Amino acid sequence: MTTAGLTDGRTVGQPDRGRRPPVWPSDHSTPIIDVRAYNFWYGGTQALFDLTFTIPRRAVTALIGPSGCGKSTFLRSINRLNELIPRTRHTGDILLEGVSVFSSGTDPVTLRREVGMVFQQPNPFPKTIFDNVAYGPRLNGLAAERDMPERVEVALRRAALWDEVKDRLRTPGTSLSGGQQQRLCIARALANEPEVLLMDEPCSALDPAATQRIEELLVELKQSYSIVIVTHNMQQASRVSDFTGFFYLGCLIEFGDTKQVFTRPGDERTEAYITGRFG
Repeated sequence: MTTAGLTDGRTVGQPDRGRRPPVWPSDHSTPIIDVRAYNFWYGGTQALFDLTFTIPRRAVTALIGPSGCGKSTFLRSINRLNELIPRTRHTGDILLEGVSVFSSGTDPVTLRREVGMVFQQPNPFPKTIFDNVAYGPRLNGLAAERDMPERVEVALRRAALWDEVKDRLRTPGTSLSGGQQQRLCIARALANEPEVLLMDEPCSALDPAATQRIEELLVELKQSYSIVIVTHNMQQASRVSDFTGFFYLGCLIEFGDTKQVFTRPGDERTEAYITGRFG
């Protein structure tokens, strides 16, 4: 990574951890996620520093920034997947619908149903297309078996996959193309009726045509879900997101309306990253 000079004498390699990014105003809508002075450590290494911001509901929020800057770590904090990694700890809080995800009354399994996750590589289970989508509702007791076909169909339709697979629901999910597999994973998450959908580089392993289909799907899904997507693709972030947060060295440097962040960034480090001066 290279560094670029800034007008106040700093470089992009010197995060200003004393400055807090603006908290997005709640008049857009009541935020679905409220992050309060959140810090995170892997063993003795701090990965996230004093994150304080809110994520609006029924919108696509993109998290951008160089590799290793904490985007995915933050994403996994929302549904407590980081707890599966030994010797991790945090301070501060993350609230979902006003309730701490770390509270003693929050069941991690229930949380991960309400906050679905789609990973970088498509990861369908070694099961049929039908059983991939039905897996979560069966596990969580969300529907009787007689109602499962309808639930599976609804999830596949929401993931824009039904018309392509309706005649082969009993074939392996792994038999689908890469783009179809990723939409199957999205359908699998949607079958649990989540409030939030987290997506960690969901298009990085896909070809341009499949990427375009996923991006079109995100625009449709935000009518019903709150979506947080990590991406290294600046064009993708500008196309699909309503809000954008720029992470750098574990800090949230800037957060705001996507058009504003990309055309009139408030921090020179944001501008330097977006224009390719470092990354």
